[in-house]
Amino acid sequence: MSKLDETEREHMLDLAYEAMERAYTPYSHFNVGACLKGESGRYYLGCNIENASYTPTNCAERTAVFKAVSEGERNFSAIAIVCSGKNPAAPCGVCRQVLREFCRDDMPVVFADNKRNYIESTLGELLPHSFGPEDLL
Repeated sequence: MSKLDETEREHMLDLAYEAMERAYTPYSHFNVGACLKGESGRYYLGCNIENASYTPTNCAERTAVFKAVSEGERNFSAIAIVCSGKNPAAPCGVCRQVLREFCRDDMPVVFADNKRNYIESTLGELLPHSFGPEDLL
């Protein structure tokens, strides 16, 4: 498994907690922040954004990916995700698939709770036997 070194992990978690502060969650009050690192070295932050009709709600991870892609970044080396809950919250299935579009299976995924307890995994471990762009060829 690819792993982040401690300094990089802590820096990305700090940035994800900053992003979490901008979450718009008037319904669930469950804030999530994400820090996605592009292979360029640039960091892209995202937070969850809720909507009264629920379906258009967007997760922090997808917000970060969509911001990065809209700015021209297409390859990523790591993501850190934090939440306001008492347990680390792994990316949802939709976010895992969106990440899979642009990220390698061995990309580190770190997710943490409100007290900085974290779990580190890889995208491939979170989304085994995935379907990606190469499967359409």
